[in-house]
Amino acid sequence: MKKWKLVIPIAAVAAFLAWYAFRPERLVVNRRVNEAMPAVQGSSSPQTLASGQFYSILHPTAGTATIYRMGDGSRVLRFTNFTTSNGPDVHVYMVAADDAKDNASVLRAGFIDLGTIKGNMGDQNYTLNPEIDLSKYRAVSVWCKRFSVNFGAARLGSPSASF
Repeated sequence: MKKWKLVIPIAAVAAFLAWYAFRPERLVVNRRVNEAMPAVQGSSSPQTLASGQFYSILHPTAGTATIYRMGDGSRVLRFTNFTTSNGPDVHVYMVAADDAKDNASVLRAGFIDLGTIKGNMGDQNYTLNPEIDLSKYRAVSVWCKRFSVNFGAARLGSPSASF
């Protein structure tokens, strides 16, 4: 009888920790985002600097990643028609490589973390720091930090020669 008084609380704590680590409900719960393209007052229309299609690596991922230079000179990474799986602690990375085709290439090349993904579905914007060298950071990764896995990636091609 005394054994159960110790086993039950330990099992409850272990179950809570397992739930927190894996967050299984996020596999079936979608977060839809529909952000409009950022507007800059009294400026010219955004210029496309680079663009690419998302492809699946560990989880089904699709949509378009495009980097725009706004009329005020700022740069924005925009996802359109984007979908991927939801998960715990998913981030958006700019990767210092031509492509982010697997986990090892992201870790080996290095990356800049743009923050937690806003949603696993829909259009969304991420502001790029002016110091990010787009001739070096040529890929985008949807990365799960908790498990160090690459959900999907987009290789960014340049429609214009100047960044």
